[in-house]
Parts: sequence; C-alpha cells; structure tokens
Amino acid sequence: MDKKSEDFYRRLHEELAGSTTWPSEYLFKFIVPSDPEKIKEIEKAFDQMGAVIETTQSKTGKYTSVSINVTMKSAQAVVDKYIEMSTIEGIISL
Repeated sequence: MDKKSEDFYRRLHEELAGSTTWPSEYLFKFIVPSDPEKIKEIEKAFDQMGAVIETTQSKTGKYTSVSINVTMKSAQAVVDKYIEMSTIEGIISL
C-alpha cells in the first residue's frame, strides 16, 4: 500500500473512531464496471454479515453503483473492509 493510501485510511479510521459509537450501521458505496463477476465479488465480501445491498446501473450501462448498508463492529473493521475491496479491479470507493 502506498503512502497516500495509508494516510487516507489512517484519517478515515480517526474520523470514524471519533464520530461514531461502535458497533454501528455503515453505508459503503462503490462504483464498478458493469461486470456481473465484479458485482458478485462485492456481494460475496459482505455475505453472512446481514448486509442490505442495492445496485443501480448507470444510464449508459457501463458502470454499476453498489450501496451496502451493514452493521460494522469498529472503525478498524470499516477500514479493513475498504482495504479488502480495493483488490477488486476497477472498483472506486466513495
């Protein structure tokens, strides 16, 4: 992981830890190319977590927005999930 990513995740952790009482619901938002396999990969990462997952395809159909509402145990759990998701090719975290 590069320095810029490390700094981003450190700041995110600090912000979440300081502003939220854990466990808490958290809304993850991602944009991925409209590839069923990539969407399935995201859904699989949140399987067995009680997540509510909504997908919306862009007007052109080229991209899909994936919103995941799920209860997370801690700020670190949120950061760890973002890091896990960053391995999916073409994913953009919002």
